[in-house]
Amino acid sequence: MSQGENAVAEPYEDAAGRHPAEAVAGDTAAPPADEATEAGATEAGATEAGATEAGAEHPPAAAEAAGLGLADLELEGEIAADYVEGLLDVADLDGDIDMDVEGDRALVSVVGATLDELVGPRGEVLEALQELTRLAVHRQTGARTRIMLDVGGYRQRRRAQLTEAGQAAADEVRHTGVAKKLGAMNPFERKVVHDAVAAAGLRSESEGEEPDRRVVVLP
Repeated sequence: MSQGENAVAEPYEDAAGRHPAEAVAGDTAAPPADEATEAGATEAGATEAGATEAGAEHPPAAAEAAGLGLADLELEGEIAADYVEGLLDVADLDGDIDMDVEGDRALVSVVGATLDELVGPRGEVLEALQELTRLAVHRQTGARTRIMLDVGGYRQRRRAQLTEAGQAAADEVRHTGVAKKLGAMNPFERKVVHDAVAAAGLRSESEGEEPDRRVVVLP
């Protein structure tokens, strides 16, 4: 693995058997495949296609395009918070739930004691819980949702790490003139890297299939 991949990928932690949060996610019907891909789960306001060109404008905000107002987003947050609270009860985990509206999406955060069970290796459990939460909101509202679920500030920390890695990769490519392939990432992570590369004035694209889809920074 190259130095660039090590800068992006987090090491997997040992996981002997399923913890309660994994059991809850595993015993619930899996979300539709299209909602687990970039088409349905792109995380931060734009598709990867819209982020590949350094100067490209992001497509219209999904909430605006769907005609969602503040009240609609707050309702999504309330539904999601109730659903997540139920999951915590089933898994016998403690945590406080905060709701907010960030830009054009609702944000539900679980804060409190040790919450590693809800994040999992490289955020995999968190991604699964977010998809389940989106499905729960969709069932009640009938509308597709882009609600974001965070646990213990994981996404904020990961965004900072990936932004730094994307900037470092862009600097390396600018210096060498050779494209650089980064480690496999989920849609949220790839979107952060695309934005960082675009901010540095270079282009990037995604290649491969899930779960091995990754960002390539272009000279």
